[in-house]
Amino acid sequence: VLGQRISRAFATSTRPQLQNRVLEKQKIFQADNDLPVHLKGGSGDLILYRITMGITIAGSLLAIYNIIAASLPHKK
Repeated sequence: VLGQRISRAFATSTRPQLQNRVLEKQKIFQADNDLPVHLKGGSGDLILYRITMGITIAGSLLAIYNIIAASLPHKK
């Protein structure tokens, strides 16, 4: 099925029209409902935000640990 869709997309002169949802998204994100931006997009955005924050915090802590470990003299 996927192969047919790919070959059909290259073989035909007209492409299937995708629905333009920019106006819908603008209404959602510009609504004055006192929600942070990462919550306005729904649960997918919330999960992506939390994963990003987790990776950022873990990376920062690892960098601080490595700086401290590199600054201490090695015991012989």
